[in-house]
Amino acid sequence: MQTKTAHFLIVLSLCLLPLLTASAQELPSKNDARRVPARDTTLIQSATEGFARLDSITPTVVAIEDTTKTIQDSIKQKPETLTDKVVYKATDYQRISQRKKKIYLYNEAEIVYEDMKINAGEIILDYETNTVFARGIKDSAGNYSQIPFFVQGPNQVKPDSIKFNFDTQRALIYGSRVEKAGGQQINLKAERSKRVNDSVIFMSNVKISTSEDLDNPEYYFLARKVKFVPGKKLVAGLTNMYIADVPTPIGLPFAFFPMEKETSVSGFILPGPGESRERGYSLTNGGYYFALSEYFNLALTGDYYTNGSYAFRADTDYKVRYKYNGRFSFSSERILFSERGLPDFSETNTYNIRWNHSQDTKSSPNSRFSASVNLGSSNFYRQSLNQANTGNFLNNNFSSSVSYSRTFPGTVPVNLTVAATHSQNSRTEEITMSLPTTQLNVDRIYPFAGKSGSKKGLIKNVNLSYALRADNRFRTNDDEFFTAAMFEGAETGIRHSIPIATNFKLFNYISASVSGSLEESWVFKTIDQRFDEETNAVVRDTVNGFDAYRTYRGGLSLGTTVYGTFNFKETSKIQTIRHVVRPSLSWSYTPAFDQFYETYTRPDPNDVTDPQNVEVEYSRFDGGFFGAPSNRVSNSLSFSLANTLEAKVRSKDSTDTEPKKIKLINNLNIRTSYNFAADDLKLSPISVNGSVPILQEKLDVNFSANLDLYALNSANQRINTLNINNGGSLFRLTSGQASFGYSFSSRDFDKDAKAGVNKDRTENETFAGGGRPDDLLGKGVDITGNTNAGNREPEDEEEKEIEFYRFKIPWNLRFGYQVGYANNARQNDVSSHSIVISGDVKLGNRWTVGGSTGYDLANPGITFTSLNFARDLESWNMRFSWVPPVNSDPSRTSWNFFIGITGNLLSDIKYDKRRTPDQQL
Repeated sequence: MQTKTAHFLIVLSLCLLPLLTASAQELPSKNDARRVPARDTTLIQSATEGFARLDSITPTVVAIEDTTKTIQDSIKQKPETLTDKVVYKATDYQRISQRKKKIYLYNEAEIVYEDMKINAGEIILDYETNTVFARGIKDSAGNYSQIPFFVQGPNQVKPDSIKFNFDTQRALIYGSRVEKAGGQQINLKAERSKRVNDSVIFMSNVKISTSEDLDNPEYYFLARKVKFVPGKKLVAGLTNMYIADVPTPIGLPFAFFPMEKETSVSGFILPGPGESRERGYSLTNGGYYFALSEYFNLALTGDYYTNGSYAFRADTDYKVRYKYNGRFSFSSERILFSERGLPDFSETNTYNIRWNHSQDTKSSPNSRFSASVNLGSSNFYRQSLNQANTGNFLNNNFSSSVSYSRTFPGTVPVNLTVAATHSQNSRTEEITMSLPTTQLNVDRIYPFAGKSGSKKGLIKNVNLSYALRADNRFRTNDDEFFTAAMFEGAETGIRHSIPIATNFKLFNYISASVSGSLEESWVFKTIDQRFDEETNAVVRDTVNGFDAYRTYRGGLSLGTTVYGTFNFKETSKIQTIRHVVRPSLSWSYTPAFDQFYETYTRPDPNDVTDPQNVEVEYSRFDGGFFGAPSNRVSNSLSFSLANTLEAKVRSKDSTDTEPKKIKLINNLNIRTSYNFAADDLKLSPISVNGSVPILQEKLDVNFSANLDLYALNSANQRINTLNINNGGSLFRLTSGQASFGYSFSSRDFDKDAKAGVNKDRTENETFAGGGRPDDLLGKGVDITGNTNAGNREPEDEEEKEIEFYRFKIPWNLRFGYQVGYANNARQNDVSSHSIVISGDVKLGNRWTVGGSTGYDLANPGITFTSLNFARDLESWNMRFSWVPPVNSDPSRTSWNFFIGITGNLLSDIKYDKRRTPDQQL
């Protein structure tokens, strides 16, 4: 009894001690029942009132002074459970209840312990059980505000209320919100959650959605029971879909959501159902995705149609940081049209290979490997089951290149390149392939430059280099591609080139250069020709074996630049006009190589009544890899004149100190040549081309024309008579072409935009959409439905309402025009004449309509036309594209409708319906 009385007196003295001295507060451990928290001096009033109201309280650090060390107790004390200080604060008041052993914090309350932090309207801290309870408060309007915000390490939760235990690190959460769970674009709201530890949370009645407004989402998946592992996975029980709080029959007995932040996971790719008039019902784009490693992946997908058609695709992406990256795709399709046994049944097989590889320049400075491959069946893009690629459909030529290059540094660097190239025409189905092509280039050598390296004057500037090119070429078609017939027709050729050149100044104003070239060509097939009198035909025999010929040429060129400037008065709007003229004169000479030509005799085919034998000259290199050298002397003089006309105009802005420079004529070029070796028609047609700016940085008109000095005879053939001497004009226009393109938008008519208001934001939107800051090609619009990319969202409801009423309809319009004229033989024909228009209109904050079309004026008809509609449904996006039957090729008529959830995690929840173009097998 005496021991208990002593303990009571000691505890009483400890309780009265803080009344004399104001000290910091510290939470007691729940395992030390005899410890009493020190109190602030203001708590004397709490003996009668039970609480103390503080109008202004600064953040308080709790620190308990252990005064029980001298007390001996037979009961063994448990270790402390709180390992760090608990810091708390509030705006309105803090109230400590000694009887309940609780601390009450109200209005903008905050509590921090280790890496845990809770902000809420009201927080109740129980220092006996080491638990904290947080919830929001109601404002003067009765709205629930200051909802709790719980942060522990990287995890963040916004619940309606939360109860957290410092000892067990467990929490019971009501109305929790998890935004971007696991780093994914997915949000969760649970009616009740139980946090077991840092890595596992159990939830009940959970709303799963990508909507930003979790209180009123446009859609959500309601899961009754959920196990959530942040950063890894979310496993749910019975789940079904709600749209605008209305349940739908879409549901699953269980669901699994992978939420890895950095690495992807393997899994099935759900196919999309569809229907085709020619092939029946289908399942498309279904398969499996393999996350093989952090460096590469593999997706195997396919399509199947009920009439037996099918397709298979393999796609892989690979990347090794600071070394290389690329993508490889393979597609194979078997297309059946109609049904077996019917007269219109047909079958075709197509394939396509695409490969893009690029190497980081820093990985290997002296070597580089690159690839750009697009080869396969010529009709792949026209008949593909699942390739609605308009650009590839309109393009008739496909090319590929795979190359490896290496530089051997030294006194004279040497560059080696080994490449394989491919070109293919989808209309003619002709294929040309070089496998391989080897190029060796030795850098320039200045043999007379001297040890100092100075290169001044005619002699010291003499330089030469060496180049070797070896080709192994195949010409084939789709049917013989990579068959034995393709390799039988291989052609091989090697050419050596040694160019020699020097340059110097004449009279300090004229730049002169002298050049020459020596070439030697090696071939392994030649053609021997003779006339067979029995068959009365020319016989051409292929001779296999090595053969070669050598050619050489030389030339001289002179050029200078002349400036002409005309200055106006200082008060004039136009201050200066400058004319820049760059004339150049070049002479080239190539001798005749008659030694490589032979003759045979045959009857004259033009003399039917009494044919006489005539000699026919030929070269055994005709039709060979490099062709035959010329047996005619080439001795020509070429002249060109380049013009540029510019003006300096006084700026409208009085703050500008410099006048504005504008171009009046941009690159007006005139070219012609005179052939001294020709017997007649020595003058070649005069070529004129240039560009005239109509609107600075907006509209340039490009033009070109050919003018002939010679006249035509009655058979519309050129004769050695000047056109002016034949009763015509000085020049005869034989061909011409003009084209221009212009883009403008609603921004051009917006005074605020012209003044620079929101310039930075607009430029960012334009760059994000792939456009230019000056809108020369129109502002970029993401037609996939992500029309809000880069836009600043209104901060509150009032601002949203103001923007709604002030909404302007942004639009972009791009216009192109092209005309071509042909009059080589007095046909006076407009060979091409077309107009192309494309644009887009934003009908609302979330509506975008766009399209492109054109009209062929030469052959009246509408060119390829497409229309696109997109609607941003916040968490969803909807788009519709249509190719109407008004094109020059009606078989390309098609449409595609898509609606799906925005974001990658739930991207499989979609509806995709399309009508593919009619097949032409």
